[in-house]
Amino acid sequence: MYRSLQHLSQFPFLFFFFVSLILRLFPLSLADVGTGAYYDPPYLPTECYGTDTSQFPANNLFAAAGEGIWDNGASCGREYLVRCLSAAAPNACIDGQTIQIMIVDYVDSLNSSPSRNGTTMILSSNAFAMIADQSAAEINIEFQQ
Repeated sequence: MYRSLQHLSQFPFLFFFFVSLILRLFPLSLADVGTGAYYDPPYLPTECYGTDTSQFPANNLFAAAGEGIWDNGASCGREYLVRCLSAAAPNACIDGQTIQIMIVDYVDSLNSSPSRNGTTMILSSNAFAMIADQSAAEINIEFQQ
């Protein structure tokens, strides 16, 4: 064993090649997992921007932060990459679809009821529909800032 390691030190490029190969085969993920739900209009962002809807992304890909990521309002304006991992409803996730959303509100101050309470993020109905079928009231998500 020691002898084989000695040979690698003579060829550092081989060492880096094997490390990069391993990382490609088994990538390290820096994402978090949680749950997501959706809500319908009216979208009035009371916690982050008052009633200024011009702060919303033009593509309507936004969400309200749940308690776990709210961070006393520091999450306002944060952007996350979000994808559906699984759901209780069969075939609810849209495979290979990842969206970028912006946090524009806090779940406890939404003007319309979410499809499920107590989730990590409540996505706009447009955002939710891009990653999952709305037959699922709640989905398991992976998200990364």
